[in-house]
Amino acid sequence: MAGEDLAERFLATLAVERGAAANTLAAYRRDLEAAREVLGDLAAVDARALASLSEAWSGLAASSLARRCSALRQFYGFLADEGLRDDDPSGALPRPRTRRPLPRLLGRTEVEEFLLLAEEEAGGERPDAVRLLTLLELLYGSGLRASELVSLPVAAVPRDAPFLHVTGKGGQQRMIPVSTRARAVLSRWMALRTGSSKFLFPSRGADGHLTRVRLFQLLRELAVRAGLDPARVSPHVLRHAFATHLLEGGADLRVLQMLLGHADISTTQIYTHVDGARLVALVNARHPLARKQKVEEPKL
Repeated sequence: MAGEDLAERFLATLAVERGAAANTLAAYRRDLEAAREVLGDLAAVDARALASLSEAWSGLAASSLARRCSALRQFYGFLADEGLRDDDPSGALPRPRTRRPLPRLLGRTEVEEFLLLAEEEAGGERPDAVRLLTLLELLYGSGLRASELVSLPVAAVPRDAPFLHVTGKGGQQRMIPVSTRARAVLSRWMALRTGSSKFLFPSRGADGHLTRVRLFQLLRELAVRAGLDPARVSPHVLRHAFATHLLEGGADLRVLQMLLGHADISTTQIYTHVDGARLVALVNARHPLARKQKVEEPKL
């Protein structure tokens, strides 16, 4: 079987067995195609050929190189697991060291000003303004990903229990608590929302939902009206603000992991770097040894 066909088989396996999202599959396909342009038939290359990618891709950023190599490692692992190769040459791939950057943040005061303007604009019950306020409340109040938020079905809206049922990356489902104020705004939006779309935030003139691009644009436009630098505002920034401000308030890291839908706690741990000073103060104030009186030093 040709390497190109094997790549499609690999991607199909990711979709079925791991529930990989369409965006993830598209990124993997681009990475494999980039490698094929350099090496030819990927299923037939050896370790020496893979090692040559270090020079061929020397102009890439470390994060881009790491992502491409990760896709190739998984591809060759798949070939080995399926018995399609007797060896796994991926050990020869370059291993760039990447350092995950700290997320951009908005301070509490900035978020409050942002929300205050959205509340003022939604005071007249204009559907578009109430919708934007609802989107903001769920981004900052529940920490949803942009893709999770725009694709929420109406069925996910809580009736009796104050939770949203969210389907995240890899098809993983979780329950997200919704604050009292967010529920109030949700009720306003539901009363104003028209049409029979299954989505909570339907798009205009189609049976789809609001796009992530449009959500991004709406937030940037509100940032300009609020006097904030629009380059500092995005759905992801508000999700980071949710996580950081919750951690500052004393939230447990495992709880935060569940709320954010992180499969690995190491992803959540980046927020400990953002709020390191608070964590030090927490240990000093709450650890049992910190409460004990210091032993008096002996006099010489």
